[in-house]
Formats: sequence, C-alpha cells, structure tokens
Amino acid sequence: MAYNHLTIKELIWIEQYYKSGEKVANIAKYLSRARQTIYNVINWLKKGSTIQEYYDSYKKNKSKCGAKIKQLSDEEYDYVLDKVNKGWTPDVIIGRGEIKLSMSSRTLYRRFKDGSLDKKLLPMKGKRKKNGSVEKRGKQAFKRALCQIVLVNNNQPNS
Repeated sequence: MAYNHLTIKELIWIEQYYKSGEKVANIAKYLSRARQTIYNVINWLKKGSTIQEYYDSYKKNKSKCGAKIKQLSDEEYDYVLDKVNKGWTPDVIIGRGEIKLSMSSRTLYRRFKDGSLDKKLLPMKGKRKKNGSVEKRGKQAFKRALCQIVLVNNNQPNS
C-alpha cells in the first residue's frame, strides 16, 4: 500500500491535539494515521522544535529521494545525435549496441521528451502511437462477413 505523507494541516492538528492532552491512540484514530507516525511528530515537539521545523526537515530529506537524472557524456551525446540525424530511433541506437550507452532506450526516449534532445529530429517527429492503438482506416463496416451470409442462407427454407 502506498504511503500518504503528512500535510502541514495534519501536522498542525497533531500539535493541537497533543497540546490539549489527547492520547496518541485517539489522535491516530481521528486522523486515520498509524500511531508511530503520530509518535514521531510528538517526539519532535518534545525536543522543543516547531511543526514548521519538522515540515522543513521533511522537505529537505524528501528532496534527496528518488533516482538521479541520467545524463549522456559528450561522446555519447554526439553519437546519439549522429545516429538520429541518420534516421535511427532510440530503440535502434540502443539495440544495435555499437557503443555502450549509459541508459536504456526508454530513458533515451525520456531525454527526447524532456527537451534534453530535440524530438523533432526523430523519424516520427516526436509522435508515437499509444499501446493498443488499432488502425481504423480502410475498414468497410457496411459489408457483411462471410459467416453471416452462410447463416442467412442456412435459415431459408429450400424450395
């Protein structure tokens, strides 16, 4: 289950309930949070810190989370631009494996999407079809299928 982070509003509620002498179990029930989460905030308050300091500390720690954005070296960047100018897609560039790049084709597509590389250079000019897209051109919906014709003929009485 995904974790919902505490908002500044919830932190203020915790502080007010704590100052009014409410039990931790009741605070947890009111806010639909785990007791440990409430204890962490209350222990922070017991040290003499404020809710704003707690929230600032949380934001600072949260900024260190997640994967770092991968960048191409100058050599890799020149190689990718050369191949894209020749009409290659990121899938082909990675798949051929002529040189070892520091990212996957999916990450390379992300670099085109976020503007690190110009997506207008790609053969499809940055336009891609969604997964499961079905070609609808050229279908003649008004015609009967062969199986329908056979069923109609079988249901008619012989003369």
